[in-house]
Amino acid sequence: MIKNGVSSTRILLVEDDVKLSRLVTEFLQRHSYTVAVEYRGDRAVDRIIQENPDLVILDVMLPGMDGFDICKRVRPQFRHPILILTARGEEADELVGLELGADDYMAKPVRPPLLLARIKTLLRRSQRYSSETQQITLGALVIDAAARTVLIGDRPVELTSMEFDLLWLLASHSGEVVTRDQISQTLQGRDWDGLGRSIDLCISRLRRKLGDDGKKPEWIRSIRGTGYMLAAEA
Repeated sequence: MIKNGVSSTRILLVEDDVKLSRLVTEFLQRHSYTVAVEYRGDRAVDRIIQENPDLVILDVMLPGMDGFDICKRVRPQFRHPILILTARGEEADELVGLELGADDYMAKPVRPPLLLARIKTLLRRSQRYSSETQQITLGALVIDAAARTVLIGDRPVELTSMEFDLLWLLASHSGEVVTRDQISQTLQGRDWDGLGRSIDLCISRLRRKLGDDGKKPEWIRSIRGTGYMLAAEA
């Protein structure tokens, strides 16, 4: 939302490179985002929880505490998107970040237009249900889009923003196959490259949190070579 030319969307950038922080901050401010910067990892956890920004851009290599530990510590309480930003473009780092609850991953050097596109995709996904009151009920599974909550019977299921949006996508097409391309477009705004494992990792985390057996899943079923399907009722 933009009021008087200033966006109410708040971004916290956790980055110890002063020059890069200034570049990213000025670029995002020109696109009407409100940006705050934290240079130290050991101060980032408290700021993320207390300020509750709409999105966090989180570097991995930080003084005091690395980005992976920050992500792990804030995820149980912080529901908004986290974009991991790092100089190390290795797949292992990407998988660690996604496993800890990050929503997307971008390697340095930063290309501001690409960063902006990733931010817009994550925010669009996160805000999609803000004005909706939809609820999907599949047997004991109840998903509330407006509150962004999930229940199995009386048991609340704590999900990251990416996990919630993936579950909502599957539930919206329960009993139907949802392809990896559909999932990648919805969650990340781009086609699946055929190699990335972020979708499979997110599915694995969802199954675990739903209490699904990975070898014989009842809720989320793998459709070989195509994608996934959420059972109409487990």
